[in-house]
Formats: sequence, C-alpha cells, structure tokens
Amino acid sequence: MIRRPPRSTLFPYTTLFRSREAEEAAARAKLEAKKEPDLRKKPKDADEEPELDIKKEELSKLSKRKLKMLNQLSIAELKQHVTRPDVVEMHDVTAKDPKLLVILKSTRNTVSVPRHWCFKRKYLQGKRGIEKPPFNLPDFIKKTGIMEMRQALQEKEDQKTMKAKMRERVRPKMGKIDIDYQKLHDAFFKWQTKPRMTIHGDLYYEGKEMETRLREKKPGDLSSDLRNALGMPTGPNSHKVPPPWLIAMQRYGPPPSYPNLKIPGLNSPIPDNCSFGYHAGGWGKPPVDEMGKPLYGDVFGTAGGEYHQPIMEEEIDRTLWGELESESESESEEEEEEEDEAAGESMEQEEIDRSGLATPSDGGLITPSGLSSIPAGMETPDMIELRKRKIESEMENIDAPSLYTILPEKKNDRIGTAMMGSTHIYDMTAAMPGRVRPPGMGGGADGGVEVALDPSELDMDSAAMAARYEQTLREQQNQLEKEDLSDMVAEHTAKQKNKRKRAAGQQDSGRATKKYKDFKF
Repeated sequence: MIRRPPRSTLFPYTTLFRSREAEEAAARAKLEAKKEPDLRKKPKDADEEPELDIKKEELSKLSKRKLKMLNQLSIAELKQHVTRPDVVEMHDVTAKDPKLLVILKSTRNTVSVPRHWCFKRKYLQGKRGIEKPPFNLPDFIKKTGIMEMRQALQEKEDQKTMKAKMRERVRPKMGKIDIDYQKLHDAFFKWQTKPRMTIHGDLYYEGKEMETRLREKKPGDLSSDLRNALGMPTGPNSHKVPPPWLIAMQRYGPPPSYPNLKIPGLNSPIPDNCSFGYHAGGWGKPPVDEMGKPLYGDVFGTAGGEYHQPIMEEEIDRTLWGELESESESESEEEEEEEDEAAGESMEQEEIDRSGLATPSDGGLITPSGLSSIPAGMETPDMIELRKRKIESEMENIDAPSLYTILPEKKNDRIGTAMMGSTHIYDMTAAMPGRVRPPGMGGGADGGVEVALDPSELDMDSAAMAARYEQTLREQQNQLEKEDLSDMVAEHTAKQKNKRKRAAGQQDSGRATKKYKDFKF
C-alpha cells in the first residue's frame, strides 16, 4: 500500500493537536449557523416540517471528509489571521492547525521539508539523461602534478598490447606513480583550503546548479556578456563608456532599491578624460538644481567630506539566544547596581542638606558656639598606616639563599693512576659553604686542593694555612700512588680469554654438525 504524502510542508508539526470530536462539533455549529435564519421561520404548511427533519439528518450523516472541507479555512482567511502572510502556501490550509503551521514556518532558522514531497514524479527524474560531470580535484591537489602523472600512465597503458596487459595483470608492478612524499605532506598539511560549505537550511533541489549565484553579482558591475548584448565595448577602457540607462537615471533619479550605490555621472564623478554631453561617448547632463548644485551627490568631484560621510549601519544584536551568564559577570553587575544605588542615595542626601530641610546627625550635633560633640583626641585620622615598615625593612636586608650554584670547570693536566681519570674536573668548594679555600694557594682557575678547617681554626695565619695546604696535597698524592688496579685488570683479561675459548668451541661444533645437515639423498 502506497501512502499519500502529507499536505503540509511541516507535516511533523501538524500532528501536535488532534481532536476529531471538536472538528465535527465545529462543522455542525457552522452549518447550523448558516441554516439558522431558515429554521427560525415558522413553516407555512405542515409539509415543511418533515423537510427540516430530513435536512438535520443529512447534517448528522455528513462524512468526515465533507466536515473537514467545511471546517477548512480559505487562503485569504488564513493570511488575514497570521502576522506573516508571505509564507502562506496553497496547501497550508489543509493542515490540522494551519495557524500553528504558519507560525512555525515564520520562525527564524526553521528548515522546511524539501519541496519535492508533493511532486508527482520521482526525485531527480529530470536528470536521468544528463551526463554527470567528473569530479574536479581541488587546487591544492592539482599543484602536486598528480593529474599529469596519471595522464601519462594512462597513455602508456593504452599503447600496450593485449599480451602485455595480461602479463601485467598476472604480475603487477608497484610504484608506477613516483611522487615526492614531501609534496603530498605540504599539499595536505600546508596548502590545504577549506571547501565551500552550504549554510544552515540550504537544501538541494533539482536544477539548483543551473541557477545564477546572486551572491557573486554586485549591482553596477557589468559582465562581458551583458556588454556584448548592449553593444558596449569590452576591454581595459570599457569603463569610460556610459551605460544606456544613465540618461534616464539623470532624469528620474537613482534607483530606490540601492540608495548607497555610486553611479558615475549621477552621484559620483565620471572617469578621467571623459566629458558630459549627448555626443558619442558622452555622459549626458549632470543632475543639478537652479543654483547649479548637484542633486544626488558629488557628481563633479569638487565637494569635500559632506558627500563622503560614513553611513550608519543598523546595530544588530548577535548574542546567542538562551546563553547562561557566568557567576562572575552576574556578581559584577550586582556590585555595579549597588554602587549606583549608593551614589544615588548620596546625591539625594546632599540635595536635602543643601535645601536645609534636614538636620545632620551622622557627624555629631554641631552647636552654634563652634563646640563639637566629639571629645578631643578621638577624631578619626585622615590616613591609617596598617603596614609595619620595620618588619619590611628587616626582610629586605636579609639575604635570601640562592636557588642554584654554578660550579667552575677546571682543566687538569695529570690524569693520575685512577681508572676513570679525566682532564676536566669541577670545583666543589663553591657548593659547600663549610669548606674554606686558602687564599693564594691554588684558588684560581688553574687547579687547587680542598682544605677542611674546623670553626676554631678560622683565625690561622698564612704560614699555618700554607703548611696545612702542603700536608693535604701530600696526602692526596700518596692516595693516588697507593691505588692499585692490577687485580681488576687481571680479572678482566681472564674473562675475555674464557669468552674467546667458548666462542671458538661453539664454532667448531657448528661446522661438524653442518656436514650432516647439508647431505641430501
């Protein structure tokens, strides 16, 4: 069973309110109201009474379709009842609730049902014989040269014989199109552009691609086809030839649909090296009044800024509908309102004080003798300093510990007998505050010796400090000489020797077994 499509363009919304009993009652009341004058008349003959009974029975026996047609509004009545009669269509009166339907259609951002729902022929039936154009690659993919490569490969495939094609099918070759991957990466991640998207509610219908895109057309711009149709020249100097409707505009005024359109020769100056007149290539007569002043704009190009005032655009509220305000914004608004109320109250109080109708009571009673009711020494100071300057000054004088310490690098010529010896060493005395370096005893960047001192030995003289330095240096040299690594070297050599023996034994056994493995019957 094939279902008939709904009669309304917004059929999902027409099932909101359904009441068959109410419709039938309204239809009966409407019919009775039409027939009421005839029923009120007294019948002249007794034969008319059964006729009235027959008519009432006919009203009660009306079908639902006839009741629906009687209860249905006309298009003119529906247009009178709604605020947007321009959106009313001929099939809107067949809806369950036509007024609600028109309100929904007139609501902003409403997307209507596609118009082909009520067409008798199938969708896109007229495009059956039209050849579908091939897919056009975007410009950022065309710039990689992939189309030329595929074209050359296709020409090469066409030149092959059937035998070569069958061989290629059995054993296909890979990597025929060799393209630089850097080009592909740049094309998709660097030069890729966003495709043109449709706006909200822009649905496709049959023949939409054949229509002229009016967004790309601007009033006053003449295309080359229109210039050829009007007999106007085309080329670089075509703007110096006036359009044929300029004379009529100078006589009757500019078009009212485009009040801000600048038309040369009417409300803007004509191009250079052109003149007014009715000769060939002339720009007619400029529209001026009795005093010689332009009527519609600066047609001579001599006026100052009076004709170039910016046009005030209508302010449009583009805030999102139903957006919730944040708590911080609401709090700030409440604070501003409280401040405004406090300021208003203070202004009212000042006006009352100036008028002399109120006695000031906040600051104490002021007597005519000049004595104040506030006792001496209890006056409020002009400024109270709550910060303690002494603590701040003490905190500024305290030296804060440094977050890090830079260790100076030294170069040592002697590696010594240490196993992990190096010519680069770092001076750790800067990072150890308890260690003190003897002045003048290797404290430079050329190398030094660390000397540990007790707090009681900080007052030593230079001779004692030099003796302590020599003793520490002697102990370090003795420690380096005593370090013996012969045991570690012998152990390492033995391990390497055993490892070599094991590897050689595995190699010999592998060769012996390989002879039997290579043998075949």
